[in-house]
Amino acid sequence: MGNTWAVDLANVGAIYPWAGYTVAMVIVGTIAWLLWHVVQIREEENDYAEDIKLHGSKENIKKALEERV
Repeated sequence: MGNTWAVDLANVGAIYPWAGYTVAMVIVGTIAWLLWHVVQIREEENDYAEDIKLHGSKENIKKALEERV
């Protein structure tokens, strides 16, 4: 066959790694993506709760927001 790229593609195997695992990779990627969102939401809720503790009442939060602008 030599060094030619002119071959019958029906006789060529997979040209990328993990051929046949596409569906499994999509499922794993989707689960990882959803888990990342769950973790992110929990972290943001914790940060929000800390901010509420720090600033206290709605008036203090409003005042703090106005000072930042």
